[in-house]
Amino acid sequence: MNGSEEFKLRLTHAVPRLLDTVIVRGEGAYVWDIEGRRYLDFTCGIGVTNTGHSHPRVVEAIRKQAGLMIHCQQNLAYNEPLVRLIHALDKIIPPELDMYYFSNSGAEAIEGAIKLARQATGRTNFIVFERGFHGRTIGTMSLTASKIVFRKSYQPLMAGVFVAPYAYCYRCPKAEANPDKFGFDKDCTWELEKIDFLFKSQTAPEETAAIIVEPVVGEGGYIVPPKRFLKGLREICNKLGILLVVDEIQTGFARTGRMFAFEHFDIVPDILVMAKGLASGMPLSAIATRKDYFKNADPGSHGGTYGGNLISCAAAEASIQVYLEERLAERADHLGKLLLGGLEKIKKEFSIIGDVRGLGLMAGVEFVGEDGHTPSKEKAKAVQRACIKNGLLLLTCGTDDNVIRWIPPLIINESQLEEGLSIFEKSLREVSQS
Repeated sequence: MNGSEEFKLRLTHAVPRLLDTVIVRGEGAYVWDIEGRRYLDFTCGIGVTNTGHSHPRVVEAIRKQAGLMIHCQQNLAYNEPLVRLIHALDKIIPPELDMYYFSNSGAEAIEGAIKLARQATGRTNFIVFERGFHGRTIGTMSLTASKIVFRKSYQPLMAGVFVAPYAYCYRCPKAEANPDKFGFDKDCTWELEKIDFLFKSQTAPEETAAIIVEPVVGEGGYIVPPKRFLKGLREICNKLGILLVVDEIQTGFARTGRMFAFEHFDIVPDILVMAKGLASGMPLSAIATRKDYFKNADPGSHGGTYGGNLISCAAAEASIQVYLEERLAERADHLGKLLLGGLEKIKKEFSIIGDVRGLGLMAGVEFVGEDGHTPSKEKAKAVQRACIKNGLLLLTCGTDDNVIRWIPPLIINESQLEEGLSIFEKSLREVSQS
């Protein structure tokens, strides 16, 4: 029995996996399995290792802090790594957001945002969006509408949550019926009108605490909305005294070509939720908000033992330095244009690709059936499997699981991007010919 077989016999953890192997090392854009095979990793730990695997600066920060102190509970006292991280965040976050809270995961941060919104406004209800994903705890599951698998067998969930259509222009029923009037590049307000309809039919403005939105839908399909959609939500919230909570768990930290995706839409959220790329793989999440919202909040009503862990904070501070000094947002913007250009070129050859979309190095390729429209999970999964066989790791997403998402580390070079596109095209050709 070789080492790999012995390892597999011991694996009993009940989580589905992309690879039937054991990954033992990662460096930059590559990972290696226990048998020595190298893969180009464009999954990025689901948008976590934006600085690449084991960035030297992040590794050194972790090592240094581990030798000093590992844990100092944030309710006990201030600690140096946490204070340094706050100063680093102040450099990249709008000055209006002048209060932070730290926890471990994206779901925990969203839970904190829910509680803060209710206390700050004295209101109970929330508006979320179709295909949105905000977590898998009971509270965040109640906000999630991307796939039934996340809710099945757990309902009834938290009350007071109302779901509106997201601006998914590729599959918008109005655009399909009347493309001359509706669509991404049209002056269309249909999705915003549906928010108004919710206020008239299901949740009154005066009982609505917040609208919670992903600026680019992540797990639900890598959907980029038109600018007017996010700006319209901001205007609705301003008018009605509703908080706008922007979930940047997957889009944040240079991923879309800006430090945060909301910057593309000329808005500032009331509550900004961060995780994933914040600490380059160490467990850490945060919300940034306004001090004013804590006037009605009980500071002892929310907390957690490990939030703001010293090592995670040290890793996050180092990560932010890498984002800024290596200009990773600008790099993502440049490489993202090359990526979308390459995918659009490939799309012209393969009819099973229905749509290509993205911002920066966050791109989605939507697969369709022979009719050129029906979502095809089978095609997406077949291409994904072929890519893995050929040495490229990619993930699928979307309500129909028919979108392949591109989330490479932001430190990749043009050669590695071309390598990924070449493997993708080769794999498409193999699937098409089989």
